[in-house]
Amino acid sequence: MGKKIFISLIILMSISLIGIIAVQVYWINSTIEIRENQFSNDVKYALAKVSENIQKREINDYYKMFAPLLDSARMAKKGIIKNLFYSKIDTSTNEIFTYKQSILENNFKSPLTNLKLATDSLSFNSYFSETTKELSKISNSSGEMSQITPEQKFVSVGKMINLANIQLEDFFKGIAPRKPIYQRLSKNELKFNLDFELSQRGINTNYEFGVYDDIFPTKIKSNSFKLNDSITYKVPLFIEDNGVTNYYLYVSFPKKESYLLAAISKVLVFGAFFILVIAFAYISALYQLIKQKQISQIKTEFINNMTHEFKTPIATINLALDAIKNPRIISDKDKILNYVKMIREENKRMLTQVENVLRISQLEKNQLDMTKDIVDISDLLEEAISHVSLIITNRQGYIKTHFNATLDEIQGSPFHLKNVFINILDNAIKYSEEAPKIDVFTESKGAEIFIKFVDQGIGMNKNVQKQVFNKFYREQTGNIHNVKGHGLGLAYVKKIVEYHGGTVTVESEKGKGSTFTVKLLLI
Repeated sequence: MGKKIFISLIILMSISLIGIIAVQVYWINSTIEIRENQFSNDVKYALAKVSENIQKREINDYYKMFAPLLDSARMAKKGIIKNLFYSKIDTSTNEIFTYKQSILENNFKSPLTNLKLATDSLSFNSYFSETTKELSKISNSSGEMSQITPEQKFVSVGKMINLANIQLEDFFKGIAPRKPIYQRLSKNELKFNLDFELSQRGINTNYEFGVYDDIFPTKIKSNSFKLNDSITYKVPLFIEDNGVTNYYLYVSFPKKESYLLAAISKVLVFGAFFILVIAFAYISALYQLIKQKQISQIKTEFINNMTHEFKTPIATINLALDAIKNPRIISDKDKILNYVKMIREENKRMLTQVENVLRISQLEKNQLDMTKDIVDISDLLEEAISHVSLIITNRQGYIKTHFNATLDEIQGSPFHLKNVFINILDNAIKYSEEAPKIDVFTESKGAEIFIKFVDQGIGMNKNVQKQVFNKFYREQTGNIHNVKGHGLGLAYVKKIVEYHGGTVTVESEKGKGSTFTVKLLLI
């Protein structure tokens, strides 16, 4: 995949992720806003019902107070009678329908001593109604129209309650504002009404309330009420006929935000969950893309390195074979043996490279045959050092040993552990620009033995230290590796050490060398 295509793909995926998350956040915010509007509407409707209930209760109290007074009131003036008459003739059926209503208006006075007002009585009008309905037949046998006795007649007499009630209600509304608020409304009544109306609309959170006379607080309030415009709702109480009132009920919800969030907690949880899933899927896909790109790059570098490592010995072998074919060389036994030795060494070099690749592959598949025996670490280190001693001598360097471990026997594979030490030493030699200077330390602590390889090479930065044990990884400058190899040596070291239940770590500073520490379990 080209670099431009890769970057474009990442940009498109990032834009898509941001867009999806933005939609989810917008949806969650819209849900919260809708729930808050619904909550506000429910509260306002509940408070309006509370105000209406309290006002109706006050009027009903007045009715109960005045009922016996009105029934016992005496007539003050003679009644006034008003008559209404209606008649209709149906010629098809020879019937006459007659409707007649008489309204009697009585004026009387009622004492008002219980109300403690300036006047001692009040004049009221009481209305009575008498209604008559008749259905009569018309006889035309003698040639003249005559009315016979009515076939149906209904007469009803009753008091016109509604007219009196309207009159009384106007009176009550006029005298009620003269009483102080604590005589018109109690704290318990207000709380009972609020509890009922709010619960009817599914609002079950804590609230505080207070009644104000215009801008001044009254004694009718809850213990913790504080006026706060952001969480307080307002409704008028005891509204007069002209729509004016001095009293207002304020209700606040201190835990409004948490209540609203709890009400839509499932929506929020699902929204957050899907956002996390989308983000996780994006990060995973991006990680896989980067990893695949790295693998592709590593594969390309590995093939290039392997080709170069095989190309040199193959060219050397071809040159040696061509020289052996020379008639002047073939008769020289010493030269023939020298060329044969060269071919063997180059062939051995190629075989070593192939074995390294095969070992890593077998370790990945857990197919490496590893027989464990009792191993002396000091002896294995001596063998590994002798394996690279010729290279150290040629480069005029040294390897010093500091075997301080009192116990150094472990259960392990002698062959693979020796290869581990050889690979670490070989790595220290390759990455020393000047004469290699290596110190090897052993130290036993408790049930563990520590083997340290300290070199004075070029060292490595923090980023390289994190990746140095990765398969195929090799530090490079630009596009040219300064040291030949396949990046398999330290990956092999890590696998073998972990197979033996140990750990391998590295500490390094650029330009000052590196320290590789292998920790293994003692017998």
